[in-house]
Amino acid sequence: MNNFLKRFQKDFELYVGSFFLSITSIIVIMNVFTRYFLRFTYHWAEEVAVGAFVWVIFLGFANAYRSNSLIGVEVLMKLVPKKGRNVVEFLTSIIVTILSTIMFYFSYKYVSGSTKITAALEVSYKYIYASIVISFVLITLYSIYFTIQSFKKIFLNKKEVR
Repeated sequence: MNNFLKRFQKDFELYVGSFFLSITSIIVIMNVFTRYFLRFTYHWAEEVAVGAFVWVIFLGFANAYRSNSLIGVEVLMKLVPKKGRNVVEFLTSIIVTILSTIMFYFSYKYVSGSTKITAALEVSYKYIYASIVISFVLITLYSIYFTIQSFKKIFLNKKEVR
């Protein structure tokens, strides 16, 4: 159990995202089955599936950034000579910190001011849009951590692998 908690803490975006992906898959399969074989659909199925899928996307985005799996950053690092990679990594982390902080601020303002509700379930879109806010909070925190690590590599000559 303790080992599971450590893995969950390390990759909680993947576990929560997997939960939402499972919900999306089950609801879509169920809705296709009922539509074609039983000739009816659940009026709420599409809203729940889309909402869960939005959570999958934004949690996956945060996890991809944390695990250095975004293709744009990787391509940029391969184009730069080995001696300049630490500097590029540092500058990239600073830029991502600034941009993700801005995106967090504006997404928070948008979500907190949202009064829109879903058509079938009449639930606030805030529950769906909250994934955007959480994603950018996580990316901001990860980018601050990566900025500190890059700073240490450049100026303190410390080696730490992401």
